[in-house]
Amino acid sequence: MRAVRGRAEDIEADRAVTRRLVADVRETGEGAVRAWTPHRQVAFGRRDARSEGYEAARAVASEHGYPPYERDTGGRAVVYTGATVAFVRAEPVEDTREGIDARYEALLADVERALAGLGVPVERGEPPESFCPGTHSLQASGKIVGAAQRVQQGAALAAGICLVRDHEAVADVLEPVYEALDVPFDPSTVGSVARALGDGRTGESDRSGGEVASERVCRAIERELAGPDPTVERLR
Repeated sequence: MRAVRGRAEDIEADRAVTRRLVADVRETGEGAVRAWTPHRQVAFGRRDARSEGYEAARAVASEHGYPPYERDTGGRAVVYTGATVAFVRAEPVEDTREGIDARYEALLADVERALAGLGVPVERGEPPESFCPGTHSLQASGKIVGAAQRVQQGAALAAGICLVRDHEAVADVLEPVYEALDVPFDPSTVGSVARALGDGRTGESDRSGGEVASERVCRAIERELAGPDPTVERLR
């Protein structure tokens, strides 16, 4: 298994890293994982792009200092604050119609174990009117993980996000964004690792800052997604 670490210099280049990762899996037949902290942005889903309020929602995101982008997987808008962790596992597939449920189950089970190892007591599911509503979620004092999947010829990408901190900032941005999209949303349902632990810790004191805390979450998730002894590739 191959593990890609780090992020590229800007949002477009960073998105290209994941696209290349999937293409490599299709060509080589070797699985790959990535767990990292994307640049600050609001990533809209394809359903959002078809909404009458999409342009207004994009404008709201920009006004709050979050560049708007449309992503390839998932449903509704999510926020990356710079401390939010994204994770993907790309695997070779022969039949695009098989294995979808199994990949979701394996992904959530791995992330659940990673967070448990950091002391975060997560449960399956999400509160009503959560951000990016979906059945493949984890919650702990609010929704903290959501997962999505994209299957194409030769490769399947199971992906998700984990909110490490900044749950209040995420809620502040998503409330007007979802209002513009006419999507029900309760800001109090946004959770984070820090909120679940109650004192800002991610396995150790958070005094070292959000970047270090997020890196701990990245490595914990990577270990579960990749298994033992992956081949590590560092972007920088």
